[in-house]
Amino acid sequence: MDVQLLIACSVMMTLMVILPGPDWAFLIAAGTRERTILPSLAGILLGYLATVAAVAIGVGAAVAAVPWIIVGLTFAAAIYLTYLGVRVLREPPVVAAVAGGSGGAPVATSARPWLRLLQGAGVSGLNPKGLLVLVVLLPQFTDAAGSWPIPVQLAVLGLIFVAACAAVYTVVGYGSRTVLRLRPSAMRIVSRVSGAAMIVLAAVLVVEQVVHLTRG
Repeated sequence: MDVQLLIACSVMMTLMVILPGPDWAFLIAAGTRERTILPSLAGILLGYLATVAAVAIGVGAAVAAVPWIIVGLTFAAAIYLTYLGVRVLREPPVVAAVAGGSGGAPVATSARPWLRLLQGAGVSGLNPKGLLVLVVLLPQFTDAAGSWPIPVQLAVLGLIFVAACAAVYTVVGYGSRTVLRLRPSAMRIVSRVSGAAMIVLAAVLVVEQVVHLTRG
């Protein structure tokens, strides 16, 4: 795979993971209410691994083979990111998600960790942000002239995304308890910065596609 494409894709995916969304809310809730986030985190990663497998098998390759699908999905994704960014700026989802549980001590670990595993898989499997990254963004970073087949490239890029999720969400889950206890306003600041970043990212996606269409 092209090294520059790989680096660019890794940076883009990491930025997307850092943006708060349903995954953040779910793991912050687990971090503030449970003794361990491992079942919840494992569920989130399992859901994304399933999506990566589906994309690598055929969905991503089909999208990459039809450029106009990528254009349409990119504009749709930009509209969604703009909507989500405005919504985050108006009502930070992370703050709302933990408002009810940040004041007290964490409760005992659930007696049904498998249920939290399934819940985590459902959260990530149905997360529009994750689908945006894996279905829309990844095909744009594949190289048809590369020595690796497109499905293999998509699988590698998808695994990088899952690894970024594992690293960022571990910090989010375990750090949420300490951060909210010491400085509750920090989460609101992060949410507002992330909302602005979503809008900027949407603009970047649109500009890149317009430039590509103009040159084409």
